[in-house]
Amino acid sequence: MAEQVEKSSHITVKVGLSEDKIPVKMEWMADDDPADTGWTEIKAMMISLFDLDTKDTLRIDLWTKEMRVDEMDRFMFQTLRAMADTYHRATQNTELANEMQHFVDYFGRKTGIISVEG
Repeated sequence: MAEQVEKSSHITVKVGLSEDKIPVKMEWMADDDPADTGWTEIKAMMISLFDLDTKDTLRIDLWTKEMRVDEMDRFMFQTLRAMADTYHRATQNTELANEMQHFVDYFGRKTGIISVEG
């Protein structure tokens, strides 16, 4: 039996598009943000949603045309690291989470986000 919803919270994303439908400005806000920061500008976002009925993952990946490659490298590094952490918290599968983290470290070294010692 599903737990009863006691409160709802809305997360809103605004995407401003160019004439060619390329994202040029993106902002987000959450209505229950304790810091009450309002609209915050972003350069990229990745949203993954797991469909209850089809068991498929739906994705929205957007970035502005102003996002530089080094910024995308950092964004992907931080996202991959967070995914490994989330996977571990959700499954307690330490072995596989560690393997994921090894790839994150490799990615960080290859992109220069993590300095290569030696």
